[in-house]
Amino acid sequence: MFVKDLSEVNQTKVETEGAEGAYIRWLISEETGAPNFAMREFTLEPGGYTPYHTHDWEHEVYVLAGEGVVAGEEGETLLKPGSVVFVPGGEIHNFKNSGSEPFKFLCVVPLGAK
Repeated sequence: MFVKDLSEVNQTKVETEGAEGAYIRWLISEETGAPNFAMREFTLEPGGYTPYHTHDWEHEVYVLAGEGVVAGEEGETLLKPGSVVFVPGGEIHNFKNSGSEPFKFLCVVPLGAK
């Protein structure tokens, strides 16, 4: 079993091209012994966003705090604490902070997804 306080997990800036004001913590991964999935916490500063991108794997997202939007081919959908999002593999998307406070969400992906 792996148990750790969030404050003990390093947060790093997302350096991917097209990201702005985005930070990530790898909460659960291969390093913690997970065989199948990784759980990440993203924090987007006010005005921050992830790159508009696509990849082969799916995302499962749970919004923890703040206000934001998920954008895809069909437009934007507002998100708030308690919102859940499923992004299928191959679907273009990004997340943006649309509020004045940090926008935080958990994101689960298969191991090996970056």
